[in-house]
Amino acid sequence: MADGRLKIYLGYAAGVGKTYQMLGDAQELRRAGRDVVIGYFEPHGRADTIARTEGLELIPRRRVEYRGCVFEEMDTDAILRRHPEVCVVDEFPHSNVEGLETTKRWQDVNALLAAGIDVLTTMNIQHLESLNDQVWRISGVRVRETIPDWVMNQADEVVLVDLTPGALINRLIRGVVYSPGKSRQALENFFQEPTLVALRELAIRQTAHESESHHGDPVESPRQRTGRTERILVLVTPDPSSAAVIRRAKRVADYLHGDCIALGIIEKEGAEAIDRHLGFARNLHIESQMLEPEGDAADAVVHFARERGVTQIFLSHSKKGGAMNFFRNTIDERIIARSPDMQVTIVGNRPRP
Repeated sequence: MADGRLKIYLGYAAGVGKTYQMLGDAQELRRAGRDVVIGYFEPHGRADTIARTEGLELIPRRRVEYRGCVFEEMDTDAILRRHPEVCVVDEFPHSNVEGLETTKRWQDVNALLAAGIDVLTTMNIQHLESLNDQVWRISGVRVRETIPDWVMNQADEVVLVDLTPGALINRLIRGVVYSPGKSRQALENFFQEPTLVALRELAIRQTAHESESHHGDPVESPRQRTGRTERILVLVTPDPSSAAVIRRAKRVADYLHGDCIALGIIEKEGAEAIDRHLGFARNLHIESQMLEPEGDAADAVVHFARERGVTQIFLSHSKKGGAMNFFRNTIDERIIARSPDMQVTIVGNRPRP
């Protein structure tokens, strides 16, 4: 049995019309004779959007008790038993309440796809894992519910649901998106026009990238021009900034249609943090390796890079001061000195402006 097809409706903020357009397309499929159900729908009190569910079968939610409260989640097992041709699933990046078999809704969607069910779903650009640091610098909000890039990359179609920031702010003021009290708070924080403009640009770029990935890039890629595959090595350290470096390297590798490798060095101190960062890399489908150098660590890293055909090395920018930071700086400098045939990028841990 073939896997189902995944269609993502991508926006840059709440209220641009993702769910509205998704339900409109679901209705078109129903009129065309397809068996369509709603697996999960979040109405947010929006009358126009709710009206678009009319005539579509709604699978009841699963009620889960957690710490004395009852939560409602998508009932994946019920959808699998019903086995429609198409399932509508709102809020793709949602984190499930503890107690379910899966922790993320995108994992539930993958189960539906594996069963041959086509899925229509929605998400905003700020939930893409590789953009987490950029979104934080733009908005001041650290998004906690994220989707690994490979999950979006498996989509058969990504549709940009667009609305100008001015029009979105107008909808917010009119109370179409949130209640008046919540709208005022949103306008003072996340929904400021410069933030929306920057997020919209990210969404447009990402949709273009997904389109090129699926239909072929009319501009020559580095691999087509040079005949080689770009291969990026990330040196993982115990420093918290390693997560940002991993995201950056993965995003660059994806744009270059190349490979990415995360490398940790076995040390007496910081082993747990390195392990955690490598686990994060594996979740992004990045190959992860540990290295135990017999001599100079920089020599070992560069030797490993040459053996694996690495073309670029990504390092985190170390802070000044302290014995360990001095040690890291000297490693960085030695790696740069020993790898003139590779591009070395020092990724700074930039604060928000």
